[in-house]
Amino acid sequence: MTDGPLTFRSGYNHDRRSFLALADLLRDTFDIDISRLDRFGGPEPSSMPFAWFDADGRCVANFSAFSLPLVVDGRIVRAAGYQSGAVRPDYRGRGLYGDLMVRAFGWADARGFEAGILLTDKPDLYRRHGFEVVPQHAFRGQVVPKPAKGRSRRLSIDDDTDLALMADLLESRCDLSQRFATRRQTQTFLLNACIDPDIRLSHIPALDTIVAWKTEDGTLRLLDVVTRYMPDIATIVGALGDDGAAVETLFPPDLLGWDGAPVPFSGSCVLMIRPGPEGPVPAGPFMLSPMADF
Repeated sequence: MTDGPLTFRSGYNHDRRSFLALADLLRDTFDIDISRLDRFGGPEPSSMPFAWFDADGRCVANFSAFSLPLVVDGRIVRAAGYQSGAVRPDYRGRGLYGDLMVRAFGWADARGFEAGILLTDKPDLYRRHGFEVVPQHAFRGQVVPKPAKGRSRRLSIDDDTDLALMADLLESRCDLSQRFATRRQTQTFLLNACIDPDIRLSHIPALDTIVAWKTEDGTLRLLDVVTRYMPDIATIVGALGDDGAAVETLFPPDLLGWDGAPVPFSGSCVLMIRPGPEGPVPAGPFMLSPMADF
């Protein structure tokens, strides 16, 4: 039934029943199970969901805001991220999503966030709110690997010891890039590792570094490097046991001691930014790490 009364709720992540109702909405809409966050300490602590619920307690529409600190051209930017936007098919066309967007953007504006950022396959929904599509670039080139001081070890997100190692490094990591990167989004990294089974996670003990990576079409693709002290790319490639014939980073490689050529990147969603007076769009090519997708 879609003609019954609806109840508005916000900031409800602490309520287990409401959170599971949101998880059901996102599972039905995107086939993503955010209840897996329970194993990683729960939802992002700064998350502020805005939603409509029906009389049976189903979440029929949601749009969430959260704190997403960024590094942009060496400057820390206090940005708001937006995610978990969905409406059940039988409730679409009633203005629920537009209502929730206005509430979420107003919440962020009232708290002085410098910019907004989101990923979407429907950019027209957000242009009217000041968001702009920002092109992304991967970085491609050759790397001559350095002889490895020690090989890497594959990690499993399902192993408690490995998970504790990942969580510890994620919480104490240095920034991935000074050109453009999110800062310490632990739950997002771990959830993305669960969502995409093709992502490999490797620990390099000699460097106390975790690398998220894939191999596709003979190319080593680095998705993220989690470490307290960033090693150079030749050392990383050598420790992974790759011959370095072709390497691509899906994030700016400015801290890796390597200059890959920027290559336009297109995925299922576009990156959109609502810039403040000082940005935060970098001056040069960049990409949001896939491990920071939200």
